[in-house]
Amino acid sequence: MGFWSFSVFILIIAISAYWYGNTKALRLNSNSIEKLPSLPKYYGNYALIWLIFPCLLGVFLWITLNTYILDTILINHLPKELENSFAGGINMLVDRVKTINIDNPFPGTNPELIDAAIFLENKSNEVRAYFLWGIISISVLLCFVSLKKISFKFKARQAVEKSNVTLLILCSIVAIITTVGIVFSLIFEAMRFFDQVSIFDFLFGLSWSPQMAIREDQVASQGSFGAIPLFTGTLLITLIAMLVAIPVGLASAIYLAEYSSSTTRSIIKPLLEILAGVPTVVYGFFAAITVGPFFREFADFFGFNIASESAIAAGGVMGIMIIPFISSLSDDVISAVPQSLRDGSYAMGATHSETIKRVVLPAALPGIVGAILLAVSRAIGETMIVVMAAGIAANLTSNPFEAVTTVTVQIVTLLVGDQEFDSAKTLAAFALGITLFCMTLFLNLYALKIVQRYRERYE
Repeated sequence: MGFWSFSVFILIIAISAYWYGNTKALRLNSNSIEKLPSLPKYYGNYALIWLIFPCLLGVFLWITLNTYILDTILINHLPKELENSFAGGINMLVDRVKTINIDNPFPGTNPELIDAAIFLENKSNEVRAYFLWGIISISVLLCFVSLKKISFKFKARQAVEKSNVTLLILCSIVAIITTVGIVFSLIFEAMRFFDQVSIFDFLFGLSWSPQMAIREDQVASQGSFGAIPLFTGTLLITLIAMLVAIPVGLASAIYLAEYSSSTTRSIIKPLLEILAGVPTVVYGFFAAITVGPFFREFADFFGFNIASESAIAAGGVMGIMIIPFISSLSDDVISAVPQSLRDGSYAMGATHSETIKRVVLPAALPGIVGAILLAVSRAIGETMIVVMAAGIAANLTSNPFEAVTTVTVQIVTLLVGDQEFDSAKTLAAFALGITLFCMTLFLNLYALKIVQRYRERYE
């Protein structure tokens, strides 16, 4: 049985279960003076829940355990002579079997490997069929039990609501587990890196050159993993982007929320939000082809030099890209400030501009801080614009007219191509990732304190 057949089969059963549960509830209501405690649709929904939830759980377990089960079956099937003759570990042998095209194997492939690939294909279909039929059987059984519970004593609405709460809790748990898994995966790989490179040298080193020796006599065989140039470049480009995005975005939000007419707002706001939908690679091309040469020609006119790839070009274009994040969110927050605050300010004799500065903006400050924080996180995580407009040179400089790089660009650079996750060069990407995570976490905590402080004042 394939997944398409399984999906169609479950869909037919689901429709039938809902119809039967709803029909049975209607029949009980019509044939008796006593009425069911819930609407008939809730009885159909209850049967549907006990069919769909077990199916989803079973499919999730199958996706999770599929590889492990099939690999175990294949390892037990492979002859010991083949394992001993294969140049590599058992995991490499399993991967080699999985890459074989059984319909058109590469000439010269070991016949035993082809036989193993055919065996794996057959077992995969067999195990999948057993598993899917098992899911169907269990789900139909639970659905049948739920249909048998339909009676005058069963409160289906409360049961459905409880199931909805359970679903929301499970979704929350999945989100938490995913976050914890991401963090711990970074921590474990970063610890392997710090076993090879001192954490002090990484955090406070002034040179970044993650090149490891392939042989002992290789020139420049000593890698340097000082991350200060990367953090400096990241902060420099982010600062430039914020200097562009915050004033323009906040000013446009104030104008749209407080001064513009409804017609003007309906035109300008969608135009601003279009910027958020432009792919970052387009901004990268714009920065590399238009903005970078413009700054270079502008500098030549005044007699000084700017690098072809510079922080100011990348940061300026990144700021343009981030304007919609600040503008749209700040506009919504400012518009949500209660009109009673404005009316009280006007009653005290304040002008429109004074009301905005002294009442509206302080009241909307938590939301504005949240918008700026989102924009900062977006700027820190941007990669494509930096690669195309600022380069990948890890220069320790605060000069915005020179080429710099960021943490995210180096992470991508370190993980491009076939890499072995045993060298310090590759593991450095995880060390950069966990460090960047800690930086953004502390930034979030600091912003949260600001939000809580001012929220208490205006609630």
